[in-house]
Amino acid sequence: MLTKYQIAQRIAKEVQDGFYVNLGIGIPTLVANYIPETMNVVLQSENGLLGMGAFPNEAEVDADLINAGKQTITMQVGASLFNSADSFAMIRSGKINLTILGAMEVSENGDIANWKVPGKMVKGMGGAMDLVASAKNIIVAMQHCSKDGKSKLLKKCTLPLTGLGCVKKIVSDLAVLAVLPTGGFQLLERAPNVGTDFILNATEGKLIIEGEIPEMQFD
Repeated sequence: MLTKYQIAQRIAKEVQDGFYVNLGIGIPTLVANYIPETMNVVLQSENGLLGMGAFPNEAEVDADLINAGKQTITMQVGASLFNSADSFAMIRSGKINLTILGAMEVSENGDIANWKVPGKMVKGMGGAMDLVASAKNIIVAMQHCSKDGKSKLLKKCTLPLTGLGCVKKIVSDLAVLAVLPTGGFQLLERAPNVGTDFILNATEGKLIIEGEIPEMQFD
């Protein structure tokens, strides 16, 4: 199974030159560390930063410079700081090419639940609902199963929904999957040394397996 760093590394391969990308809290923030320096990509943080860089080393840490998850970060040359209203104007107007989010559940038709577990205290929904309603392309970084072994890729989400039919691709610790417009998870790649039968048993929703499924490749 992949580590969270390997999940982020694999997702970084989905980022294209010239993209404006929003990174959600958790595993998605790690993607910043794996984007090639030769690629022109602008990372947006919803708390008001365009041009977010990789995580800082100890000498670079600035406690006043944080992402939406309150982690210290760096800024690229030419980065811009602004208020949350301007940040969400960018998001709601569809200026973001790719949004990378974490999730607690994803359904086979692309619904996502990632903001609330009933009965547990939450500070608020944050910007997730704006992001899933406005993004052109959404990739989810997540664990394939819960700690007790239950699938998180479901026929239908059981938790309160963040967005409907919006997820295009998932990178889990077991596999890379596309969410098909007709419904179902299409298996594209599998984690090294993880078999298709194992992924099938770990997926509650409809899993589509066509031909020989390649292993993920890491540089």
